[in-house]
Amino acid sequence: MSSASGASMAADDSAETGTQQIRDAIRDAIVERRLSPGTKLSESDVGNLFNVSRTLARAALQALSYEGLVSVEKNRGAFVAYPSPEEARQIFAARRLVEPGILREAATRITPTDIRHLKQLLLEEGRLIGERGQTARRAEIKASGDFHLALAVISGNAIMQRFMDELVARSSLVIALYGQSTVSSCGHSEHGDIVTAIENKDLDEACRLMLHHIAHIEADLDLRQRKNLGLKEALKR
Repeated sequence: MSSASGASMAADDSAETGTQQIRDAIRDAIVERRLSPGTKLSESDVGNLFNVSRTLARAALQALSYEGLVSVEKNRGAFVAYPSPEEARQIFAARRLVEPGILREAATRITPTDIRHLKQLLLEEGRLIGERGQTARRAEIKASGDFHLALAVISGNAIMQRFMDELVARSSLVIALYGQSTVSSCGHSEHGDIVTAIENKDLDEACRLMLHHIAHIEADLDLRQRKNLGLKEALKR
């Protein structure tokens, strides 16, 4: 390999790593609700914050748009996605189809070490529930999503793991928009009941609990269509 081609490959690897780091940082901010739906994400601002070119910033935002977390609009730029009520319903419908299957696959492969890891996640989630403030709340939401992602990892299916990664992230956006109470971050006790059912090798019960759990989260969303009001109507008392 020539030195020129070697340098080119190194530059490509560096660019890919940079794009991935930007994508992960913005993605985490969206999932943890530090970035709200509808927030503008300009290429120049992203580039300046990460000290990279606008080309790399654009690539990172494009990658996030493929996941449904960012909306790129012609002549307007990129924004944190603003899922519609119908999209929200589809996201949770997908979770009801996918997660019981992941749970069953995970249960066939789960080890005592995996069980300990899940219980450690539950302990951390429980600790955060007892704390106050926005930082603790964001961390609690992330810990809740981590439980679902951990089951996908245990299943050993890398494709389903990536799919769940996207579903959990998009669920966080939906909860940020439409959630009405703290139940949206996932019932902590329900996570514990699922782990107990897995330990007892009662997969039918574990799947039933998972479906109930997902329905519980969705039931807390206010997905009613709202009529757009004019200024006069909106300010009426």
